[in-house]
Amino acid sequence: MIAVGDKIPEATLIEMTVDGPVARTTSEIFSGRKIALFSVPGAFTPTCSAKHLPGFVEKAKALKSKGIDEIICTAVNDVFVMGAWGKSQNADGKVSMLSDGNGTFAKSLGLEMDGTAYSMGMRGKRFSMVVEDGVVKFLNMEGPGEFQVSSAEHMLTQL
Repeated sequence: MIAVGDKIPEATLIEMTVDGPVARTTSEIFSGRKIALFSVPGAFTPTCSAKHLPGFVEKAKALKSKGIDEIICTAVNDVFVMGAWGKSQNADGKVSMLSDGNGTFAKSLGLEMDGTAYSMGMRGKRFSMVVEDGVVKFLNMEGPGEFQVSSAEHMLTQL
């Protein structure tokens, strides 16, 4: 599992833009930048839609005032679902919604979750991290069914 001090592994995530899906590599995303990254088990799921993403949308300005260059949400959902979810949550211009459609990024971080018991398949765990120039500075892992330390509010206390 990735830890504080580790470098983010190379992976490709997909973002929906006005021109359609665009691939973004982790080296492009993280090199020379300070990124607030959070992952949710699934778009449009209860805690993710009621608390996790809305908190980062609401606190985007405060996070950016603390030196965050970009706020990124990832989930093991396709790019079309991530794009629609972002629009429904008014994330445009505040949180970049990046698809990890096959779960390869979550797996490369060692943060995959088996949700087959809930008919969700393999997903990413709920977490947040601050990454500076590709290196993890803070990592906030949630326990199963929990939502506390991966919130935008908690991240603000770390910056």
